[in-house]
Amino acid sequence: MKFKEFIRELNGENAEGELIKTSFISLCTSLVLLGILYFFFLRGMDNLIPKYGFYLLFASISYAMIIPSIRHIRAYANFPCMSGMMIGMTIGMISGFLPGFFVGATNGMFYGSIFGIAVGTTFGAWNGKCCGIMGIMEGIMAGFMGGLMGAMTSIMMLNDHIKIAGIIVFVISSVILFGLNFMIYTETRESERKRKEDHFSTFALSFILTGLTLLIMLFGPRSVLFQ
Repeated sequence: MKFKEFIRELNGENAEGELIKTSFISLCTSLVLLGILYFFFLRGMDNLIPKYGFYLLFASISYAMIIPSIRHIRAYANFPCMSGMMIGMTIGMISGFLPGFFVGATNGMFYGSIFGIAVGTTFGAWNGKCCGIMGIMEGIMAGFMGGLMGAMTSIMMLNDHIKIAGIIVFVISSVILFGLNFMIYTETRESERKRKEDHFSTFALSFILTGLTLLIMLFGPRSVLFQ
Protein backbone atom coordinates (compact mmCIF):
# COMPACT_ATOMS: atom_id res chain seq x y z
CA MET A 1 0.00 0.00 0.00
CA LYS A 2 2.81 2.40 0.84
CA PHE A 3 4.41 1.70 -2.53
CA LYS A 4 1.19 2.56 -4.38
CA GLU A 5 0.93 5.77 -2.37
CA PHE A 6 4.54 6.59 -3.27
CA ILE A 7 3.83 6.08 -6.98
CA ARG A 8 0.83 8.43 -6.71
CA GLU A 9 2.99 11.01 -4.93
CA LEU A 10 5.33 11.13 -7.94
CA ASN A 11 2.62 13.23 -9.59
CA GLY A 12 1.80 15.15 -6.42
CA GLU A 13 2.89 18.47 -4.97
CA ASN A 14 5.19 17.19 -2.23
CA ALA A 15 8.93 16.57 -2.50
CA GLU A 16 8.30 13.21 -4.19
CA GLY A 17 6.39 15.01 -6.93
CA GLU A 18 9.59 16.85 -7.91
CA LEU A 19 11.69 13.74 -8.55
CA ILE A 20 10.73 13.25 -12.20
CA LYS A 21 10.93 16.97 -12.94
CA THR A 22 14.37 17.21 -11.34
CA SER A 23 15.60 14.22 -13.35
CA PHE A 24 14.30 15.81 -16.56
CA ILE A 25 15.95 19.18 -15.81
CA SER A 26 19.24 17.50 -14.97
CA LEU A 27 19.26 15.39 -18.13
CA CYS A 28 18.30 18.33 -20.34
CA THR A 29 21.07 20.45 -18.80
CA SER A 30 23.66 17.76 -19.49
CA LEU A 31 22.49 17.05 -23.05
CA VAL A 32 22.28 20.74 -23.96
CA LEU A 33 25.79 21.31 -22.61
CA LEU A 34 27.14 18.34 -24.55
CA GLY A 35 25.32 19.45 -27.69
CA ILE A 36 26.67 23.00 -27.51
CA LEU A 37 30.21 21.85 -26.88
CA TYR A 38 30.01 19.33 -29.72
CA PHE A 39 28.61 21.63 -32.40
CA PHE A 40 30.78 24.63 -31.54
CA PHE A 41 34.06 23.12 -30.36
CA LEU A 42 34.36 19.36 -30.75
CA ARG A 43 32.95 18.46 -34.17
CA GLY A 44 36.42 18.25 -35.68
CA MET A 45 37.65 15.58 -33.29
CA ASP A 46 38.15 12.23 -34.98
CA ASN A 47 36.10 9.29 -33.75
CA LEU A 48 34.54 11.35 -30.95
CA ILE A 49 31.04 9.87 -30.81
CA PRO A 50 31.98 6.21 -31.45
CA LYS A 51 34.73 6.36 -28.81
CA TYR A 52 33.16 8.54 -26.11
CA GLY A 53 29.48 8.98 -26.98
CA PHE A 54 28.16 5.95 -25.07
CA TYR A 55 30.07 6.77 -21.88
CA LEU A 56 29.20 10.48 -21.93
CA LEU A 57 25.51 9.71 -22.51
CA PHE A 58 25.26 7.20 -19.68
CA ALA A 59 27.29 9.39 -17.34
CA SER A 60 24.78 12.19 -18.01
CA ILE A 61 21.81 9.87 -17.43
CA SER A 62 23.48 8.63 -14.23
CA TYR A 63 23.73 12.17 -12.89
CA ALA A 64 20.08 12.66 -13.78
CA MET A 65 19.28 9.70 -11.50
CA ILE A 66 21.55 10.71 -8.61
CA ILE A 67 20.68 14.43 -8.35
CA PRO A 68 16.91 13.93 -7.75
CA SER A 69 17.73 11.66 -4.80
CA ILE A 70 20.03 14.35 -3.39
CA ARG A 71 17.27 16.92 -3.73
CA HIS A 72 14.81 14.54 -2.05
CA ILE A 73 17.15 14.14 0.92
CA ARG A 74 17.73 17.88 1.24
CA ALA A 75 13.99 18.50 1.35
CA TYR A 76 13.74 16.80 4.77
CA ALA A 77 17.27 17.55 6.05
CA ASN A 78 17.32 15.30 9.14
CA PHE A 79 16.84 11.53 9.44
CA PRO A 80 17.15 8.86 12.14
CA CYS A 81 20.57 7.27 12.47
CA MET A 82 19.87 4.03 10.59
CA SER A 83 18.11 5.80 7.72
CA GLY A 84 20.84 8.41 7.50
CA MET A 85 23.54 5.76 7.34
CA MET A 86 21.66 4.02 4.52
CA ILE A 87 21.36 7.37 2.72
CA GLY A 88 25.10 8.08 3.06
CA MET A 89 26.03 4.55 1.97
CA THR A 90 23.70 4.46 -1.04
CA ILE A 91 24.49 7.92 -2.39
CA GLY A 92 28.22 7.47 -1.74
CA MET A 93 28.38 4.06 -3.41
CA ILE A 94 26.29 4.87 -6.50
CA SER A 95 27.75 8.34 -7.10
CA GLY A 96 31.24 6.85 -6.81
CA PHE A 97 30.69 3.65 -8.78
CA LEU A 98 28.98 5.04 -11.89
CA PRO A 99 31.36 7.96 -12.66
CA GLY A 100 34.31 5.71 -11.80
CA PHE A 101 33.04 3.05 -14.20
CA PHE A 102 32.48 5.38 -17.16
CA VAL A 103 35.66 7.44 -16.73
CA GLY A 104 37.67 4.28 -16.05
CA ALA A 105 36.49 2.88 -19.39
CA THR A 106 38.05 5.84 -21.25
CA ASN A 107 40.98 6.97 -19.11
CA GLY A 108 42.06 3.95 -17.08
CA MET A 109 41.62 2.65 -13.56
CA PHE A 110 43.71 5.23 -11.72
CA TYR A 111 41.98 8.29 -13.14
CA GLY A 112 38.55 6.64 -13.06
CA SER A 113 39.14 5.74 -9.40
CA ILE A 114 40.24 9.26 -8.48
CA PHE A 115 37.23 10.84 -10.16
CA GLY A 116 34.80 8.28 -8.74
CA ILE A 117 36.23 8.62 -5.23
CA ALA A 118 36.07 12.42 -5.42
CA VAL A 119 32.42 12.45 -6.49
CA GLY A 120 31.37 9.55 -4.26
CA THR A 121 32.97 10.74 -1.02
CA THR A 122 31.77 14.31 -1.57
CA PHE A 123 28.16 13.35 -2.23
CA GLY A 124 28.22 10.57 0.37
CA ALA A 125 29.42 12.84 3.16
CA TRP A 126 27.20 15.73 2.05
CA ASN A 127 24.06 13.62 2.18
CA GLY A 128 25.11 11.36 5.04
CA LYS A 129 25.39 14.35 7.37
CA CYS A 130 21.58 14.24 7.63
CA CYS A 131 22.10 11.95 10.65
CA GLY A 132 25.43 13.22 11.94
CA ILE A 133 28.95 11.83 11.98
CA MET A 134 27.95 8.18 11.43
CA GLY A 135 26.21 9.07 8.17
CA ILE A 136 29.21 11.14 7.07
CA MET A 137 31.59 8.25 7.79
CA GLU A 138 29.31 5.81 5.98
CA GLY A 139 29.13 8.14 2.96
CA ILE A 140 32.90 8.56 2.78
CA MET A 141 33.56 4.83 3.10
CA ALA A 142 30.97 3.98 0.45
CA GLY A 143 32.23 6.66 -1.92
CA PHE A 144 35.80 5.45 -1.48
CA MET A 145 34.88 1.83 -2.22
CA GLY A 146 32.44 2.72 -4.99
CA GLY A 147 34.95 4.81 -6.92
CA LEU A 148 37.58 2.08 -6.79
CA MET A 149 35.17 -0.71 -7.66
CA GLY A 150 33.58 1.17 -10.56
CA ALA A 151 36.89 1.88 -12.28
CA MET A 152 38.20 -1.63 -11.55
CA THR A 153 35.07 -3.23 -13.02
CA SER A 154 35.34 -1.26 -16.26
CA ILE A 155 39.01 -2.17 -16.70
CA MET A 156 38.32 -5.85 -16.03
CA MET A 157 35.63 -5.84 -18.74
CA LEU A 158 37.34 -3.75 -21.42
CA ASN A 159 37.45 -6.65 -23.84
CA ASP A 160 34.33 -8.42 -22.63
CA HIS A 161 31.04 -6.62 -23.45
CA ILE A 162 31.82 -3.51 -21.43
CA LYS A 163 28.99 -1.47 -22.92
CA ILE A 164 26.40 -4.12 -22.12
CA ALA A 165 27.85 -4.29 -18.61
CA GLY A 166 27.55 -0.51 -18.38
CA ILE A 167 23.84 -0.71 -19.18
CA ILE A 168 23.32 -3.47 -16.59
CA VAL A 169 25.24 -1.49 -13.96
CA PHE A 170 23.17 1.60 -14.70
CA VAL A 171 19.84 -0.26 -14.51
CA ILE A 172 20.67 -1.88 -11.16
CA SER A 173 21.93 1.43 -9.76
CA SER A 174 18.70 3.12 -10.87
CA VAL A 175 16.65 0.46 -9.07
CA ILE A 176 18.69 1.02 -5.90
CA LEU A 177 18.17 4.80 -6.08
CA PHE A 178 14.46 4.30 -6.68
CA GLY A 179 14.39 2.12 -3.56
CA LEU A 180 16.20 4.86 -1.63
CA ASN A 181 13.58 7.41 -2.67
CA PHE A 182 10.84 5.02 -1.55
CA MET A 183 12.60 4.55 1.79
CA ILE A 184 12.82 8.31 2.27
CA TYR A 185 9.10 8.56 1.53
CA THR A 186 8.21 5.91 4.12
CA GLU A 187 10.39 7.68 6.71
CA THR A 188 8.98 11.15 6.09
CA ARG A 189 5.29 10.59 5.29
CA GLU A 190 4.25 12.18 8.56
CA SER A 191 7.08 14.74 8.69
CA GLU A 192 7.01 18.33 7.57
CA ARG A 193 9.24 19.34 4.71
CA LYS A 194 12.20 21.34 6.03
CA ARG A 195 13.57 22.92 2.87
CA LYS A 196 12.00 24.06 -0.40
CA GLU A 197 14.36 25.34 -3.07
CA ASP A 198 14.44 26.14 -6.74
CA HIS A 199 16.23 24.08 -9.37
CA PHE A 200 19.41 26.15 -9.52
CA SER A 201 21.35 23.46 -7.63
CA THR A 202 20.03 20.84 -10.07
CA PHE A 203 21.27 22.90 -13.00
CA ALA A 204 24.61 23.70 -11.35
CA LEU A 205 25.40 20.14 -10.29
CA SER A 206 24.45 18.71 -13.68
CA PHE A 207 26.49 21.35 -15.51
CA ILE A 208 29.58 20.87 -13.33
CA LEU A 209 29.51 17.07 -13.27
CA THR A 210 28.87 16.69 -17.00
CA GLY A 211 31.47 19.32 -17.87
CA LEU A 212 34.11 17.71 -15.66
CA THR A 213 33.34 14.25 -17.03
CA LEU A 214 33.71 15.45 -20.61
CA LEU A 215 36.94 17.34 -19.91
CA ILE A 216 38.50 14.35 -18.16
CA MET A 217 37.41 11.84 -20.80
CA LEU A 218 38.56 13.92 -23.76
CA PHE A 219 41.51 15.93 -22.47
CA GLY A 220 42.46 14.42 -19.10
CA PRO A 221 45.46 12.19 -18.39
CA ARG A 222 45.26 8.50 -19.27
CA SER A 223 46.77 5.33 -17.97
CA VAL A 224 49.40 3.56 -20.09
CA LEU A 225 46.78 1.12 -21.39
CA PHE A 226 44.92 4.01 -23.09
CA GLN A 227 47.86 5.88 -24.59
